[in-house]
Amino acid sequence: MDPVAGFLGALQTERGASRHTLSAYRRDLSDFTRFVTSAGHTIGDVRPDDVVSYLEHARARGLKPASVARRLAAVRGLYRHLVREAALRRDPTEHVDSPRTGRALPKTLSRDTAAALVEAIVGDAPRAVRDRTLLEVLYATGMRASECLDLRLEDVNLNAGYALCTGKGRKQRLVPLGEQAQAWVRTYLRAARPAFTRKRDCGRLFVNPRGGPLSRQSLWVIVRRAAAAAGLRKKVSPHVLRHSFASHLLEGRADLRAVQAMLGHADIATTQIYTHLPSDTLKRVYREAHPRA
Repeated sequence: MDPVAGFLGALQTERGASRHTLSAYRRDLSDFTRFVTSAGHTIGDVRPDDVVSYLEHARARGLKPASVARRLAAVRGLYRHLVREAALRRDPTEHVDSPRTGRALPKTLSRDTAAALVEAIVGDAPRAVRDRTLLEVLYATGMRASECLDLRLEDVNLNAGYALCTGKGRKQRLVPLGEQAQAWVRTYLRAARPAFTRKRDCGRLFVNPRGGPLSRQSLWVIVRRAAAAAGLRKKVSPHVLRHSFASHLLEGRADLRAVQAMLGHADIATTQIYTHLPSDTLKRVYREAHPRA
């Protein structure tokens, strides 16, 4: 079996990797395989020097340190898998250091700007109601784009005010739905979604005009159109709403562990990055609490 195909199969079956994760690994490992093949090697006879040469080649192509580090992570995962499966005796990436990437602060919107973006879509046409509801849910829950698009009708409990989303590794978590998001979901289910599902219903909460699953590309278009309508000049992605959700909760003095649970972070250190954002609230808390402030 092709070693890359075997590794990707293990990622899917044993670790429950999402299709987006698998796609990213497949793309990075295809790039590595092409480099190895052009150098006259196979995956099985790669040496540490070859891995270093590949990383240098990636840098020479203008890839950012974070992209180079991601490629090394994919290659390292492949070789660790091959060693576990006894297909190789040694891992050629074992002593190869990852590039230093630093840690970029997440891009966020202010409270007013986030509200303006969500409220930028107006009208009672089915598509407008769906798009407004989608933005309300994204900002109200902090879900990843894939988690929101994968929501099924039965995952949303409007009476209890929560949504059950499936995150990385197929781990499920309950996320509260705010009152505004609940109201928009009710309106969407009553007045908009039925217009899309007359001939087909895939069972997802958010559907396209043919009743099928809404795509990630469509979600990006919806967010960018809303940003343009709100007068935002900078590019805004669905993930910016997730970052803004976390930042605004912490600015409101929400408990860090609670935010971690809502975001679905396995490591609280991932959530703590939001506490490094410049914030008047955080500065005030520091001034009030620190003895040398």
